Amino acid sequence: MSRLASGVVLVTAQEASLDPDDPHAPGGEDVGMTATSFLSVSLDPPLVMVSVREGSRMDDLLAEQPLWAVSVLAESQRHIAGRFAMKGRISDRLLFADIPYVRGQASGAPLVGGALATLECRTEQRVPAGDHTLVIGRVLTSTTPSADGGPLAYFRGRYRQLG
Repeated sequence: MSRLASGVVLVTAQEASLDPDDPHAPGGEDVGMTATSFLSVSLDPPLVMVSVREGSRMDDLLAEQPLWAVSVLAESQRHIAGRFAMKGRISDRLLFADIPYVRGQASGAPLVGGALATLECRTEQRVPAGDHTLVIGRVLTSTTPSADGGPLAYFRGRYRQLG
């Protein structure tokens, strides 16, 4: 499968507050994950799918949090993809620290500045598939904030640029 070129996205979601009944309690932490297994499923209704490793932090979070977001990364955003793909990484809070983003209106999740496209989704279905979970989401919002540059691609185990 390393011979199949894939686009690269950052999937994000926001954990719930530790005490949702307390307005002064700190908000939940933002979580991000680089994915190359992301695709459009349907135009009507608008559905997308991302594959997440079973038992991963993102899998656990999306089992509880139905709202999530996707930023389609541009070729200039290789550092973001690499940062959120690290195994045994530090707190996601530190990973987001110097990345420009806005909060999605529908999901509250980070939408990366400079991304080629952003989507906010609500989980419609979770399908166990081997050692992964296929998360199918209904697209609630979509934008194309940046038209500059090409997409970031992944091919033969490396991030690549088209052309």
